[in-house]
Amino acid sequence: MIIRKATLEIAQLLEEFPAVGVLGPRQVGKTTLAEELAAAMRPQPVYLDLESPKDRAKLSEPEDYFELHQHQLVILDEIQRMPELFSILRGVIDRRRRQGRKAGQFLILGSASLDLLKQSSESLAGRIAYKELSGFNVSEIAATAATREQLWLRGGFPDSFLAKSDAGSLRWRLNFINTYLERDVPQFGPRIPAVTLRRLWTMLAHSQGGQLNTAQLGANLDIAAPTAKRYIELLEDLLLIRTLRPWSGNIGKRLVRAPKVYIRDSGLTHALLNLTTLDDVLGHPVVGASWEGFVMENLLSVLPSGMTPWFYRTAAGAEIGLVIEKNSQQRYAIEIKRSQAPSVSKGFYLGCEDIEAAKRFVIYPGTEKFPILKNVTAVSLPDMMDEMQRW
Repeated sequence: MIIRKATLEIAQLLEEFPAVGVLGPRQVGKTTLAEELAAAMRPQPVYLDLESPKDRAKLSEPEDYFELHQHQLVILDEIQRMPELFSILRGVIDRRRRQGRKAGQFLILGSASLDLLKQSSESLAGRIAYKELSGFNVSEIAATAATREQLWLRGGFPDSFLAKSDAGSLRWRLNFINTYLERDVPQFGPRIPAVTLRRLWTMLAHSQGGQLNTAQLGANLDIAAPTAKRYIELLEDLLLIRTLRPWSGNIGKRLVRAPKVYIRDSGLTHALLNLTTLDDVLGHPVVGASWEGFVMENLLSVLPSGMTPWFYRTAAGAEIGLVIEKNSQQRYAIEIKRSQAPSVSKGFYLGCEDIEAAKRFVIYPGTEKFPILKNVTAVSLPDMMDEMQRW
């Protein structure tokens, strides 16, 4: 059994805040995590699945229902199905505050960020803390070289990673993709053709980690650029892709402005490209970009609160794959290489000088830690994740 580190973090937040929101794509383990938390609590929490008509019916008079269970934690799963609850939760929380009860009232689970964050940021400001739940990362599994490679191939969705075979894992991911396209996406906004969105998703897999060009994507899909932009934003709101913004400090350089775009789960990248085995991935042109995206998502899953990820690139060729900004005076430069003998380009050194990087790292698939020229250290992914949590 894999113990999610987020479980302890969320338990701590429930001791500090009236409401805690857990965000993550479907099937990433939010409900399982909530069940683990509930099993250790007394009195027993109440769980409502808002995709169930039976459970939604219980909230026909939500204030009365919450009053009936005022001494229990109420878990609301798939909250985006009833966003009107947020304003009601605000009133309930404020009333209980006046009565002396503060923390641990509601645990809210959601599979989309746009509606959820928009509603709750307006209604529950100062009353809710958020935790984004990603798939398994390398610090949560038995971190041997073989299991890390399996995690990279299959991705971090629990059912995909724990499948009995690579072929079974691929079948699960293909079904997951189809379910999103046919059932989940139509819940958000105007009708989007599933075939078009799948083609877009596949194009993004082929260009994993590339700079976003909505005009080109739109032309390839025979849709307008604003429409392509809206589709990209939807996939991002569903927590399926990540757009990494360029760092743009005032340094007098001509900087690249377009963001880079990544499919967040490496297993979905491989499924969209129909890559079943590790040999398939290693023989495909996407191998380096896939590894980069996998490493980046693992790092960002443990990024300390208040730190911001960027990339850096100038028109003159200075480039840093990942910049972590701690504050206006402290930035860390990270390059990701799929090589046992990693090296960095002149552009990396130039970029480090431009942003005045306090620390400089290259992450590679090996296990040893050793220095490279000019204050750059080569580290493994697990070591880098440990390092980041000490920043």
